Amino acid sequence: MSAVFPGLGTVINVATVVIGAVLGMLVGHRLSEHTRSVVTDCLGLVTLLTAGLNAMMVTDIGLTDAVGSGAPLMIVLGALLIGGIAGSVLRIEDRLESVAGRIQSRIAGRMPKEQIDADAGSARERFIEGWMTASLLFCVGPLTILGSLNDGLGRGIDQLVLKSVLDGFAAMAFASTFGIGVLMSAVSVAVVQGGLTLAGFLLGSVLPDPHIAALTATGGVMLIAIGLRLLNIRQIAVGDMLPALIVAPLLTQLVIALR
Repeated sequence: MSAVFPGLGTVINVATVVIGAVLGMLVGHRLSEHTRSVVTDCLGLVTLLTAGLNAMMVTDIGLTDAVGSGAPLMIVLGALLIGGIAGSVLRIEDRLESVAGRIQSRIAGRMPKEQIDADAGSARERFIEGWMTASLLFCVGPLTILGSLNDGLGRGIDQLVLKSVLDGFAAMAFASTFGIGVLMSAVSVAVVQGGLTLAGFLLGSVLPDPHIAALTATGGVMLIAIGLRLLNIRQIAVGDMLPALIVAPLLTQLVIALR
């Protein structure tokens, strides 16, 4: 499917996230707490499934040919360690929560009465969890990277259209539990995918296939952490690991240069 203009795929994706989130908020207050819990558990399990598929890119033939059979796992580990340490020093997770908390406070008065939690702390926590979880889920993965780059390169928006459908249904499910925080993830999608599309349009190609595979595998491991958070198994500071998405391609290039 050809695009009328570069970025059309991202526009469609943002629209489906907004529509899905709004529909989720409209029906969310009609669901019982038990039903919301079941929905969250389902999302957690599907997130783990998606994470596993992404993490399997560590075995990608292009990546192993470029860096060697034993290096991909070490690249992912190194990216997570370096990125996690850098993120914790920069207090990324705390800063994201602080920004999200301020946004939630400003828009809380505009929310439907059914969406306002009697416990302000609980409402803030749900907003932050919804925004961060949905943003990471929608912005990490091969469809985000490859789809946005292909859109910018003029190769079509088929991948982003497929991603848009998936994200729309996911946003509906997330918003029924987490509320308006999921709606804010549309901004994250616009910024991340818009930036990648622009990079593809201006530069032609941002990353070679091995680098994308390493980034995707690293993102898959981060999605596992998101799944564990959704299932209330362990509250991992995923926000602090975000620099790993930059470190993974850099480590891949370093290993290729040293071979």
